[in-house]
Amino acid sequence: MSGQQDAVSQVPFGTDDFALNPEPRCPCLLLLDVSGSMGGDPIRELNEGLGQFKEELLADPLAAKRVEVGIITFGGAVEVVSEFQGVATFQPPALAAQGKTPMGEAIVKGLESLARRKETYKSNGVAYYRPWVFLITDGEPTDEWADACAKVHAGEDKKAFAFFAVGVKDADMEVLGKIAKRDPLKLQGLQFRKLFQWLSSSMKSVSSSTPGDEVKLANPTAPDGWAAV
Repeated sequence: MSGQQDAVSQVPFGTDDFALNPEPRCPCLLLLDVSGSMGGDPIRELNEGLGQFKEELLADPLAAKRVEVGIITFGGAVEVVSEFQGVATFQPPALAAQGKTPMGEAIVKGLESLARRKETYKSNGVAYYRPWVFLITDGEPTDEWADACAKVHAGEDKKAFAFFAVGVKDADMEVLGKIAKRDPLKLQGLQFRKLFQWLSSSMKSVSSSTPGDEVKLANPTAPDGWAAV
């Protein structure tokens, strides 16, 4: 696994936030399944993992300046829970489980949100690393997902983002393997905290790298990792 940077042109800063913090941004979009089957221990562990994610990023001064987090949930409805924002202002939500699994709609909405954020970076002269999109689900789509699949594959082919799919419990790994170009990963048990520890460590490594460099990341499927293929 590696992290890379999209090349962007440099133009004058256009907002106070970017003027005060002209560091290149490292966007991370979380697409989180909060359908009814995630109720109980899974949603509780997911919430605790999100809290840990913020704490670990905030503890790294450079990552705190560069990493931006956005969250879209899907459970009954698709909801933009957190627009892209820096670690200091990001507030981990208290997620609750309910409804079906409109995964296709969530992916499309998430990629549209990411494209808008990239345009904001460009218009303000802020460089950015290749975004990461992290899909976490314990089921399968209950809506149409062919369009989402096509957009994920097209974006990966253009290196517009890196898309990772993580299956929890009884997730349909075959469907996830069709949506994602990379092999989907299976969460071992409910090790959400270990997953987010790996994700925060990866974000810190990418955000501290030189633009364009390949970044060596810890293997999540190692014996002490959180995932299995």
